[in-house]
Amino acid sequence: MPAGLVDMPGLAWIVAAACLAGIVRGFSGFGTAMVYLPVAGQWLTPFEALTTLAAMDLVGPLPNVPRALRDGDPPDVLRLAAGLVLALPAGLLTLSLVPAEAFRYAVSLLALGLLAVLAAGLRYHGPMSPRLVLGTGAAGGFLAGTAGMPGPPVILLYMASPLPVSAIRANTLLYLLLADMALLAAMTLGGVLEPGALWLGLVLILPYTLANIVGAALFRPDRARAYRTIAYGIIALSALNGLPLFD
Repeated sequence: MPAGLVDMPGLAWIVAAACLAGIVRGFSGFGTAMVYLPVAGQWLTPFEALTTLAAMDLVGPLPNVPRALRDGDPPDVLRLAAGLVLALPAGLLTLSLVPAEAFRYAVSLLALGLLAVLAAGLRYHGPMSPRLVLGTGAAGGFLAGTAGMPGPPVILLYMASPLPVSAIRANTLLYLLLADMALLAAMTLGGVLEPGALWLGLVLILPYTLANIVGAALFRPDRARAYRTIAYGIIALSALNGLPLFD
């Protein structure tokens, strides 16, 4: 581990954000990027933030994968992942062309926009066709590359589905795990993976994984509404805190 990592500015805030993101991810199945990136983006460059996110998030949810495979619909998840892989390179190219401040605004505003849509009760009520699922995954792939957030389109789609809460949570968890794998691979192939930030991401694996386990242990399907409310509140606070406007 690089010696300068211990003295890195903002390290305590980044670790705290990773832990809080892990708890939210554990009991809701989503939210890591929306909690972590607004904080990490204050101390890291966009590609450094994405590198740490993908590295820590690749391992953290693994303890919850067996349960997700039982509760979810893996073929549907693979359709989402296929769309993501197709659109992810375009998102990374877009991120390389915009200033760091634009990344921070995108991260926070996307999180706040998703919360506003969910709180307003807006839902898609059409059929869940394979083509729609593939297109939703592609939208998530573009957002993964530009803002590290593959989740919002998929979350909105599944919130409108007739699936039980446990299946929605499982599908989202599996999709986001595949998104992290694709993001790391695409950043490596594109030459934008940050080696120093990769070390930081590896350091964050332990606290983030433990937080995921705690969050999953707290989850109770019969209290899904309460867990969503808590997750929304944490995401909103992190997103507002991450806006450059409030620096």
